[in-house]
Amino acid sequence: MLKPSVSKSLIDSILKSELLDESALLAYASEAQRLNKKLGVYLVQEGVLKAPELLKALSDLLKLEVINLKAAVIDKAVIERVPVKVASYYQFMPVALEGNKLTVAVFEPLDIRSQDDIRAHLGLDTRQVLAGPWDIEEALKKYYGLASETIDQILTKEPRKRAQFAQEESGAPEDIERSSEDPSVTKLVNQIILEAFQKRATDIHIEPYRNKVRFRYRIDGVLIDANLPVEARHFLAAILSRIKIMANISITERRKPHDGSAVVRVKDQALDLRVSTIPTLHGESMVIRLLPTTTTLLDLEKLGFNKDNARKFRELICRPHGIIFVTGPTGSGKTTTLYACLHEINDPNRKIITIEDPIEYEMEGLTQIQVNPGVDFTFASGLRSILRHDPDILMVGEVRDKETADIAIRTALTGHLVFSSLHTNDAASAVTRLVDMGVEPYLVASSVQAFVAQRLVRVLCSQCREADPEPLVEIRQDIRQSLGLAAQDEIKIFRGRGCDHCNGTGYYGRTAIYEILMVDEAMRSAILDQARVEDIQRIAVKNGMRTLRQDGWMNVIQGITSPAEVMNVTIQESLVTAVPVG
Repeated sequence: MLKPSVSKSLIDSILKSELLDESALLAYASEAQRLNKKLGVYLVQEGVLKAPELLKALSDLLKLEVINLKAAVIDKAVIERVPVKVASYYQFMPVALEGNKLTVAVFEPLDIRSQDDIRAHLGLDTRQVLAGPWDIEEALKKYYGLASETIDQILTKEPRKRAQFAQEESGAPEDIERSSEDPSVTKLVNQIILEAFQKRATDIHIEPYRNKVRFRYRIDGVLIDANLPVEARHFLAAILSRIKIMANISITERRKPHDGSAVVRVKDQALDLRVSTIPTLHGESMVIRLLPTTTTLLDLEKLGFNKDNARKFRELICRPHGIIFVTGPTGSGKTTTLYACLHEINDPNRKIITIEDPIEYEMEGLTQIQVNPGVDFTFASGLRSILRHDPDILMVGEVRDKETADIAIRTALTGHLVFSSLHTNDAASAVTRLVDMGVEPYLVASSVQAFVAQRLVRVLCSQCREADPEPLVEIRQDIRQSLGLAAQDEIKIFRGRGCDHCNGTGYYGRTAIYEILMVDEAMRSAILDQARVEDIQRIAVKNGMRTLRQDGWMNVIQGITSPAEVMNVTIQESLVTAVPVG
């Protein structure tokens, strides 16, 4: 196939609409050709013009309809009739087929030569409608599958690959090194990682099963299918080997788990890839954690703290000494909260040291240390060394044992401010967790300033959020009772309908819900008396603590999240007394 030439109609429409003068347009056209890009796409990518401007100019000049591909429903028969290699090469999305007439969505109108080529390949005449370039790209991924063009190229243009895949399926040995370094496999892996980054995924899951492989992205805490073509199963060994080489993992040993890491650049951002493999019945399963090497840390309100909790928390982190524990299960955002605290109090006049496993964020002004159990460098041994470096503030990634807890607590008692995390279900349970580790109750009572429990809930999509017309009566009653609302108080509950912006989930992004258990005189007495978890929670609520579920319900009535999200991460609280709103 010959590459389509620069669209004359596009140039005419830009000049007629006076979006650019002729000399500037010709210069951009020359640069686009040099970079082997279509003119319209180049102008939009470089920010010279906006896609809607170009679409309107083309529509006015050529009298072509502008179509909303996100809202369009395309019949499967249309997709089956047009090979992905044709649609990708000419950069169009097939929309409808009526008789011998194929309707295609384009950003730059096809010239006569391109239309003749399509007619020769497909035996169809074309009718053109206009759509944005990113909408066309997303539609191709949605209907043909991610990286479908790359997979098709390998299967159709390299006959030796077919023989290689047949050999793999027969159980014959595979040349791992050769397959993993194949340029097409490299491109395929890059496309998978790039798509995950663009969709805001935190993890990529690659899971082999009998005669198939599953690719999934974890987005907003939920696993979503990556929509790769079924032919991707042929490339499993090559994909895994390529990623292993990137992460400096042995590609010959498949019988035991491996861990590795790599740094890649995506657009203008560097990503740290944490790779982990485990052997399964049908091959190796792999999870890739995507971590930005640098990140914009949020303030407390943007993390999810309401005004009252944010005020309490700022008072805590400004204290000269003591220890503050953030608790919750794995993946509940504890590290992000801890770094938000450090960001607020980061000061050139203070020495701040962190010890973590692993280091998830890089922050200027901090001395950051990663533990290494392989050389017996643990949290406990690291803490002992850190104290000789004259710190003002310490952050211990996690308290896992009595030795680490003792050192962290004694550090707080000697005039340091310490932040750390614990794995417990709520703030009250953190007290008994420390005592169960073997920490003396008097040390807990005298050193800990507060226990902060948190969970992550998904945020309703702003594009498709709507009032729930028929919420369950039981939910309204639970909210009213939990928050101490009067019978006449109106409770509005919202839901996400699901749209392309949120991948049909109804949610976009996550926020945290919190409970802050302040260690005051009453709480110290309870800790010294080794009170039960239920009694500790009752005292905390009586003294003004808003529980996780109550904080979640506040987010529900404010339209931030849905009742299902709150009920999914919190438990029914029969022991607490309602804290009235406001």
